[in-house]
Order: sequence, then structure tokens, then C-alpha cells
Amino acid sequence: MRLIFVFLLLATSLTSVHAGQLAIIIDDIGYRQTDTAVLSLPPEVTLSVLPHTPLGKKLAQQGHQKGHEIMLHLPMQALNGDTLGPGGLTNQMSESQFKQQVAQAMDSVPYIKGVNNHMGSLLTQLPAPMSWLMEMLKSRELYFIDSATTKFSRGEEMAEQRGVPSLRRQLFLDNDISHKGLERQFRQLLELSKGPGMTVAIAHPHPTTVAFLKANLPSLSKEGINLMPASQLLPLVLAQKQGTNPTAALK
Repeated sequence: MRLIFVFLLLATSLTSVHAGQLAIIIDDIGYRQTDTAVLSLPPEVTLSVLPHTPLGKKLAQQGHQKGHEIMLHLPMQALNGDTLGPGGLTNQMSESQFKQQVAQAMDSVPYIKGVNNHMGSLLTQLPAPMSWLMEMLKSRELYFIDSATTKFSRGEEMAEQRGVPSLRRQLFLDNDISHKGLERQFRQLLELSKGPGMTVAIAHPHPTTVAFLKANLPSLSKEGINLMPASQLLPLVLAQKQGTNPTAALK
């Protein structure tokens, strides 16, 4: 009987190691009353909140109370010149201006564990401001997730240089919020997330997206995919880089 128990325990451990590890981040949170719907999603879904927004602080507090991991969704200058909104970072700022803006944005959203960029197709390509950002994250023990709005982003590179834990987005779930579009991206997410490895997906608080995720997230476990807060992927990344046992990273 003891032998059977040990075998089952070992099988469970191996299944968790070889299952796909997935983080889903909902960002752009803070402006619309409909954003409150994200609080109905499973607590394993990570919520990324824009700084200085009418609902941001309240939703971060409520999300934290419900068990969600909270991130700061930091606006960064885009190539297309789109308006950044409060807390936006540009290449015209001095180092002191930049860091002050980052600090104020961080202070505007409670309980943050990490940061990802909002837009940023221009700024994330620039080593100096990204290095300044990583210095701020390092000082507050926060991680960075590159939203990868450009393939030329230097985010992960600068994070590694400054010793900041980091991940990179692989998939946007809802660039097309039609049901057919959401289904197509979700099927792609399942394919990316099956088997060993880590996947980071980003979605937005559209009512259609939230309703779709509520209906479809239960299928992840049936597909052998573990949904978890973004920070829980970081030890797996470190283990992968160091070539250490992924079982230890999951403990």
C-alpha cells in the first residue's frame, strides 16, 4: 500500500513538472466601470493596472483581496505617437524626471509585484531609459514582463543586466474580440501551453473577453495546463537558465 502511495505521489510530481505553465495577464485596467468584471475571473489570473486612473487603486485593492496578483501597467512612448495618459514615460525625460515619474506611478497602484509596459514600441528599444526602469524595479524587488509591442525591445536584455526577474509575452488573446477571434487565439494558446515550458498571454478587460475567459479557463486543467500568477513562472525561468531541476523550482 505504501509503495502505491509513493508511486502516485511521484506521478503527480512528474505531471506538474511536465504540464504547461501558463500566466494570463489582464492589463489596461483602471478607466472603465466595466473593468470591475475582471474581479470575477479566477484568482490565478494576474491583473495589471494603469497608474493614476479613476478606478485603478480600488480595483487593485479589491483584486488583491480576492487573491489576484497585481501588476503596474506602465505607459511608455509608442512609435505611432499615441497619447500615453497619466504616468507616461518618454525619451525626452532626463533620468531624474523618468525615475520620479516611475516612482509616482508605482505608488499609485497598491500591492504591485511587477510591471509590464503599456504600448512602448519606441521606448522599449532604448537602452538608457529601460536601464533606468530596471534600476527602479530592482530597488523595489519587482519583476518585469515585456509586453513585446516590438520585436526590437531591449526590455529583457536590460532586466538581465540589472538582475531583475523578467518574462516576455508570447500571445495577445483579444486583438480581435469577436467570438471567432477569441476562439482562434485560445486554440493557439492551448497549443503554446501544452507540454513542458512557460507561456505568458495578455488580454484586456473587454466584457466579451472576460465572459469568454470565464467560460473557457476551466478547460485548461483538462488539457494539462497549469494556470498561475505571473510571478510563479519566474523560478522556472531561473531554473531553466541555470539548468537546475524544475521540480525544485515548483516547490
